[in-house]
Amino acid sequence: MPRISAATIGEHRAQTRDRILQAVSRLSRVQGIDAISMTDVAGEAGITRTVLYNYFPDKATLLLAFAERVTSYFIDSYERDLPEDASPADRIRAFVRLQLAGLLAHPHPGAADLGAALGPDAYQRLAEHVEPMQRILVEILESGIEAGDFRALDVAAAARMILAVVGAERVPLISGDVTVETAGELVSEFVLRALGNTG
Repeated sequence: MPRISAATIGEHRAQTRDRILQAVSRLSRVQGIDAISMTDVAGEAGITRTVLYNYFPDKATLLLAFAERVTSYFIDSYERDLPEDASPADRIRAFVRLQLAGLLAHPHPGAADLGAALGPDAYQRLAEHVEPMQRILVEILESGIEAGDFRALDVAAAARMILAVVGAERVPLISGDVTVETAGELVSEFVLRALGNTG
């Protein structure tokens, strides 16, 4: 039986799960999520593959848990760092900056490649984990329209397009051709002009 490194089995399991997800985070910066194997993760986490499979039976399940953690981190950072009285335009800028920082901190393949790697069922579950970020964006857009800062538009479609524009900077960002700051300014300016905001 493996040695328990915490006061309770529950705490030990939580610590091991955390160690596994931290290993995925570290590996994603070096080789990208699509190239990571379960063997890589087990080695990086300092556990056996058998132990890893007790927590995550396959790579899709592991990536879903990782996506959930990254999403929670994004939401916490957004809510913590944004002043309550920020304008809709400033909220868009903060949203874009945090999205780009997340792409750089946790490199991953594009949606089409990830869908091919995970299969349609797992990809749909992954999309559901990302939905809270889209909901934040929809709320920003709705508040901007209500305030008269953004022109009236199809909010759900606009949110998808904004996320696509952010995603378009993934490759230049990861390759080092552009910084988070530069990409953030470019994307924010592009998005805000499309929304009818020139301030």
